Amino acid sequence: MIQKLIESIVRKEAPVVVGLDPNLSFIPAFILDKAQEAAQGDIPAYCEKENVIAAEAVWQFNKAITDAVCDIVPAVKPQVAMYEQFGIPGMIAYRKTVDYCKSKGLIVIGDVKRGDIGSTSEAYARGHLAGKAFDVDFATVNPYLGTDGVMPFVKVCKEFDKGIFVLVKTSNPSSGEFQDVLIGDGRAVYELVGTKVREWGSECMEGAYSNVGAVVGATYPEQAAILRKLMPHTFILAPGYGAQGATAADLSGFFDSDGLGAIVNSSRGIIAAYKKDAYSKYGEEGFADAARAAAIDMIDDLRGAIRGRAVWNIG
Repeated sequence: MIQKLIESIVRKEAPVVVGLDPNLSFIPAFILDKAQEAAQGDIPAYCEKENVIAAEAVWQFNKAITDAVCDIVPAVKPQVAMYEQFGIPGMIAYRKTVDYCKSKGLIVIGDVKRGDIGSTSEAYARGHLAGKAFDVDFATVNPYLGTDGVMPFVKVCKEFDKGIFVLVKTSNPSSGEFQDVLIGDGRAVYELVGTKVREWGSECMEGAYSNVGAVVGATYPEQAAILRKLMPHTFILAPGYGAQGATAADLSGFFDSDGLGAIVNSSRGIIAAYKKDAYSKYGEEGFADAARAAAIDMIDDLRGAIRGRAVWNIG
């Protein structure tokens, strides 16, 4: 699966993933109004009407965003919590979003951050990666239960040609409370996890990279430089660009000498771009056009950061 992601990045000359994390405050009022009209009729007893309306609005919002960016970015990353909060209707919207994005040729990274042990971990892996429930291409995995929490995901990846991104150094401000703690040999915990990711990934190689990738926050470029050397065959998913403060310059060290090795996520910076002064000219009705413009600006920004190294021609 990692090779499909790389091929799409190279073809579109864009190491960018759009986070489909549709907070209701991002969704224009006219979409919410239409969703309310669509939710008339019988509602199952286990579904709150407000959740049915919210889920329909999320689906329509996602569909418009996807249509606007599918030809310029290689991947999307829906955050499952934004759908789970709306119960069964929300998870239906999640599945519809996954299917629609895949129909548009996009790689789908399910940001589910699952992790348990044994049969429970395998059930998570099969539910999200095996095609019988949600069928994403990659899933994010929390490694802090150890190898028995991760290997069931690796097993399913090998069986179904899927991939995972393991949390190594996350972008949030308090990540250092655990991840930066030094262990006995002077390494930080995130370095230990990076070493384990390299080890787990050795069983899942596909060309120069493994189907076991790593999540490394764009907000921590110094740590990323260490991890890039520590995990030379690991593809990095880098959240934190834009709204969280990371810049293209911060991300230069995430990429390998050939300009590959990483894909950078932006969520609200793209899907809620119409709310920013730079894209306000599009207005609410043009929210999808604003998202496309913001995605193009991000792509250009990142191309500048890796200019001269990329295997594709970016001038």
